[in-house]
Amino acid sequence: MSTTLNVARYSALLSGVFYGIYHRRSLQKAHDQDKEHHAIHQREQLIAQAKDAWRHKQESAKGSDGVITNPEDPRFDLEKLVAKWEKDI
Repeated sequence: MSTTLNVARYSALLSGVFYGIYHRRSLQKAHDQDKEHHAIHQREQLIAQAKDAWRHKQESAKGSDGVITNPEDPRFDLEKLVAKWEKDI
């Protein structure tokens, strides 16, 4: 084989290897940023859930008469709420 052909082949091989390294790093960087964004979003969701749970717990502790006033709560009873309002009037 001629020297020129070998130089061209090895030049193409080395440029392909370096391009692969560069491309891999750029993909890894994008993946790491995506992963970090997802972790931050997950943490924010957990904090929001904890705040909701704490607020719900505080609201239920205020109502010592046992009547649940939050209509989103599965234990909500409209009849008990109306009876409480009638009793307060």
